[in-house]
Amino acid sequence: MRKRVALFSEIKGFSGGLPDSDHPDAKRTLFNVVGFQPPKGAGGATSSPVGANAAENAAIKISEGFNLGYCTAKPGKGPMMHNHDTNETFIPMTGRWECSWEVDGRVEAFELGPYDVISFPPGVQRRFMNATWDEPDQEHLLMFVIGGDGPKAEFSPEAMAELREKGLVG
Repeated sequence: MRKRVALFSEIKGFSGGLPDSDHPDAKRTLFNVVGFQPPKGAGGATSSPVGANAAENAAIKISEGFNLGYCTAKPGKGPMMHNHDTNETFIPMTGRWECSWEVDGRVEAFELGPYDVISFPPGVQRRFMNATWDEPDQEHLLMFVIGGDGPKAEFSPEAMAELREKGLVG
């Protein structure tokens, strides 16, 4: 059973391995707690939701239909618009987090506090960002749960175009 225990103090976080990892507004650290095996067919705009390094270093290495991880980021930081081929659920643990999504070319958002929950269906373009503006240098913690055994993240065409324009991806 010890292989199924993940003490937060022992989990290594990773800040790279995703197409937007080097974008100044997307700086964050991802902690792969449960699952997140590398997906098949990754490359370009498509990757593991936690990036290549974290996907290979799950604290609890299982493939039982779901994945769980954490993200830390400073205010104004979070991933660029992306989608998943499975459900993704966000639960802020500390601070305030803005979760936004795109529907019919229009971006909408909802702000969540600790223990609030938002659940995105497969295929919806979404992003999250630490919105704790009154603590400008404080990282906060967000939990996320993503369905599947090897889920894929795909960054939006607009996000990839911006990353190419800035020279952050080939």
